[in-house]
Amino acid sequence: MAYKQDRTAEDIKRIVTVIVSQLKDPRISEAMLTVVRAEVAHDLSFCKVYLSSLKGFDTAVEACKVLEKTAKGHVRTQLGKALTIRKVPEIRFIPDDSLEKSIDMFRKLDEDNKRLNSQ
Repeated sequence: MAYKQDRTAEDIKRIVTVIVSQLKDPRISEAMLTVVRAEVAHDLSFCKVYLSSLKGFDTAVEACKVLEKTAKGHVRTQLGKALTIRKVPEIRFIPDDSLEKSIDMFRKLDEDNKRLNSQ
């Protein structure tokens, strides 16, 4: 079962990435969202989709609120068309700050590298 669960999560991540990038809402398109990961429940009835934004965590929080209120049904409908499973999982969008943390880490490494090269 774990294999099917992981495969379904990866499929959902790939499909939601395409769906979110095609949405016309400026609050979502300006957020520059990235789907970080998707976690599917053991019975495939529920899925958490973690989103991060290049503009920061606050932007990801706002974009997730917009997706929850306005686009959740559309995303689930499109998933149903794309997936070959009996029941489409309920989707929940969760903001994630891992992209912001990794950008900060690269910035710090770059600063350290410049400081070492200047000595």
